Amino acid sequence: MGNADFRVRGKIFATLHLPKENRGALKLTLEQQKAFMAAEPAAFEPAAGAWGRKGWTTIHLRQVKVATARRALDLAWNNVAPKRLVDLSKSV
Repeated sequence: MGNADFRVRGKIFATLHLPKENRGALKLTLEQQKAFMAAEPAAFEPAAGAWGRKGWTTIHLRQVKVATARRALDLAWNNVAPKRLVDLSKSV
């Protein structure tokens, strides 16, 4: 079975590798990636190779706190969504 991916306007901002791997990947900025890795080093790491150097970040679902995972997912969506949608989501 393939991995699930999550998109906004056709662009992927997150993927899930379930059920065996219990991990996912998020499209973060390098600064965000560093911050999450510092906050919860067991839960976050750069994705392999060039993907990780571009901000893609592996999230280990069994190690991450729920609130941190939600924040990371929100940021990943914001990083990929068109500015107009991001502005609309902040006004709600």
